[in-house]
Amino acid sequence: MYQPILDPCPTASAPNRYAILPGMDEKRELMRHTLASLAYRAARALDGAPDSFAGFAGAGRMPVQILAHMGDLLDWALTAAVGKERWHTTQPSVWKQEKERFFESLGALDAFLASGGPIQAPIERLMQGPVLDAFTHVGQLAMLRRLSGSPTRGESFYVAAIAAGQVGAVQPAPVQPFK
Repeated sequence: MYQPILDPCPTASAPNRYAILPGMDEKRELMRHTLASLAYRAARALDGAPDSFAGFAGAGRMPVQILAHMGDLLDWALTAAVGKERWHTTQPSVWKQEKERFFESLGALDAFLASGGPIQAPIERLMQGPVLDAFTHVGQLAMLRRLSGSPTRGESFYVAAIAAGQVGAVQPAPVQPFK
């Protein structure tokens, strides 16, 4: 069965054309795009943060604790997706290692989804639970950046260069940053 996908494939002659791909799992692809969006937003919240930001204690949990929890959420999502659901609370490490761990956990989940292997948990539950919880925490990190005196620069995420599979710490430059 051929199904339209949401990512436009514009050309000069047909700027609003959509790609048609055989056998595409739309939920899986939407989840992969969502994970890429999470990576992009997290990278923006973390880019340029001074090392001292990790221990900022101005509003509840410190950023390093939040980031460790975000890694735990993605690890949990992967265990659920492969049918061996397990929660593990990690004791936060140093800031640099927690940033690396977060993006590694995000990459592992995305790689599993990209593999085409059977998903043993409903994608809707993976989305509504661990993935969107991680998005909430990205917002917390961005807010804490401002409170700590190291604000991030806003941008239009609607036009951001986000693509499925792009889940590492290095992300494209903002397309339309706010002035």
